[in-house]
Formats: sequence, structure tokens, C-alpha cells
Amino acid sequence: MKKWFAALAVVTLLAGCTNEASSQHDMHQEDPSLEPVEVEVLTEETLQPGEEVELSVRVTQEGEAVEDADEVKFEVWESGLREEGAMLETELTEDGVYEATHTFGKEGVYYMFAHTTARGMHVMPKTKFVVGDPDLSKVLEDDSSDSMDHGMDHK
Repeated sequence: MKKWFAALAVVTLLAGCTNEASSQHDMHQEDPSLEPVEVEVLTEETLQPGEEVELSVRVTQEGEAVEDADEVKFEVWESGLREEGAMLETELTEDGVYEATHTFGKEGVYYMFAHTTARGMHVMPKTKFVVGDPDLSKVLEDDSSDSMDHGMDHK
């Protein structure tokens, strides 16, 4: 009997891990009858160091602006240094556009996840920014594909 309970506990634990891992993919949709929420990054991908920039995205569903997103945050980090990145709060400006101000302090390659939760879905497109004219042979590789929301500084 104890072996049966132990086996059941292991199966339950593994099922919980599977559900947690699958919820961190780029899009998680609770209601399959809904059209997906789309997030379009509006910020240019080539930027200058030391200049304040508006990071912005447009959130839509079926072509209509989404102005009731539960959360839109930008996770920004320099390539290869994700643990030193920052999580930026955004503000809705108009027509489904969410923005946050950020300054890239030095030349390099940077990435941003636009963590977006709206209408029961989570979408997090990843964008690459080239800041200035970095020596690409010295840029650390970055193959991040999931969220590190739990360990980020919230600014």
C-alpha cells in the first residue's frame, strides 16, 4: 500500500512539473475558442547607447487594440548577462500601445521579452536590439527562451 501511495505521489509531482514547464512557453492560452493575443514590438532594433528610448509594443486581438491587459512588462538584459537584467513596468498610452522608458548604457547586443498577460493568455515575444556598433566577436551568446521573472529587479 505504501508503494502505491509513493507511486501516486511521484506521478502527481511529475504532472505538476510538466504543467509548470508548459506554461512558460511563448504563449499560454486558457480558452482555445479565443483568437490569440498578438504583441508587436514597435521599437527600432538598432539604437544608440546613452540615449533614452521608449520601448513600446502594440497589443491586439483579432486586429483590435487590447487596452485591458492584465500585465505588460519588459524584461531587458545584455546578451549573456540575463541575471543582471531588469524588469520594467509599462504604461498604456493609446490604441493598445504599452511603453516604458529605458536607457542602454553602453554598446552591445540586448534582448527584451515583452511579458504580456491579457484575456486569459500569456505571450512573451523576444526582440534583439543592437546598441551602437559593438564588436560582435566579443558579444556573449544568449539563447534564453523562457521567463526569469522570479529573479528580476522590478523597476
